[in-house]
Amino acid sequence: MRDEQRIESLASERSVLVRLLLPAHKSEVDPLAELTGLATTAGTEVVGGIVQRREKPDQKTFIGKGKVNELKGLIDQFEADVVIFDNDLYPGQTRNLEQALHTKVIDRTELILDIFASNAQTYEARLSVELAQLEYSLPRLKRMWTHLSRQSMGVGMRGPGETQLEVDRRLVETRIHELRESLQKVERRRERQVAARSDNATVSLVGYTNAGKSTLMNALTGADVEAADKLFATLDTRTRRWQLIGWGPVLLSDTVGFIRDLPHRLIASFKATLEEARQAELLLHVADASNPAVLDQIHAVYKVLEEIGIEEKDTLLVLNKIDAIESRQLLERIVDRYPNALTCSAKAGIGLKELSLAVGDALSREFLDLHVDIDPANGKLQAYLSAKGEVLSREMTSEVITVHCRMPRKTLGEIRRTALQVRSGDSRPLPPEPTEDDFRPRKKNETIESE
Repeated sequence: MRDEQRIESLASERSVLVRLLLPAHKSEVDPLAELTGLATTAGTEVVGGIVQRREKPDQKTFIGKGKVNELKGLIDQFEADVVIFDNDLYPGQTRNLEQALHTKVIDRTELILDIFASNAQTYEARLSVELAQLEYSLPRLKRMWTHLSRQSMGVGMRGPGETQLEVDRRLVETRIHELRESLQKVERRRERQVAARSDNATVSLVGYTNAGKSTLMNALTGADVEAADKLFATLDTRTRRWQLIGWGPVLLSDTVGFIRDLPHRLIASFKATLEEARQAELLLHVADASNPAVLDQIHAVYKVLEEIGIEEKDTLLVLNKIDAIESRQLLERIVDRYPNALTCSAKAGIGLKELSLAVGDALSREFLDLHVDIDPANGKLQAYLSAKGEVLSREMTSEVITVHCRMPRKTLGEIRRTALQVRSGDSRPLPPEPTEDDFRPRKKNETIESE
């Protein structure tokens, strides 16, 4: 059975779900709820499920002989086509389970990869998914060829299975190398695109999958981004202009959703897609307040942010879908845990004004209130101030135009370069102009006086 045949879509199959809970796992109302959502998103019909608690996984079958027999009974009863585990399995465990159950066995990572493959629309997303799938499949190639004989009679006497296995391994490794090179080109292009917008304030939406990020983006920007009620509906970054109330325009980006135990190979493959979040001035962490597992989901997102190295970035927690909360006690429990969180409903339009004002306040920490004196003939600088920030007022004489504006801190150097004079519009002093010494390479262990 070829690898590409094995990883094909699960659509129209009947599935039985399995989850092994270790002592470290917290008690949940429905331990199979998320896996059910993933299996349904993949297109399968969920017909049964088993949850087991163990001190540690069984080395051979992950769940032990007794549960394997129970699982076999469920498969026969419902005529299931596939067994889906909410855990990651070793290749040997998957092979042993398939031999015992006579049914295809899929683990959590393989299921998520299947969903990503179904939803990938753009060239970048397809490259990322294919790379992740091949990296997942490479150590599992051996069991794809168990139907061929492999003789072990010394050098030159290998069976056809061993020969084909080595050929396939070389082909997969070559393709992985090609995909990595292609994705590196995509990453460099993405970095240039993000750098080209460096003078614009950027805000990035992050959060658990199906938390309502795309719906919120549509509500805030008037965009027409797909906002389906399913897991991983968005795999590609979309960026739109957002006019903040009393502040000015910013760029708002929607990114791929996160999930508990997101496969590391997917995080690496989607590095280019996550570049927008990495470069943003502010993150809006959107959480589904109506989900009973919202606290665990919030923790899972912070864990992924840590893995990609942006956990220290300025972040606002946004509790979305408050109109769908059945228990006010749940919302109170979340707010008690995160007292600075903002509440809203993107679908019902609740709390969007307050969100806009809060984002403006957060961005203002990185913005300067300026009075800029400009030569009347310098139309380029006047246009620059209007495009990159918010112009509050203008005073004009025959010799000078004084513009009162709010600008990103990083634009100060460009403004100083062509303005007649730049003054602070509030009580905060302006950052000093850089000197040549600031750009001089320092020697090892050298410090400067201000440090």
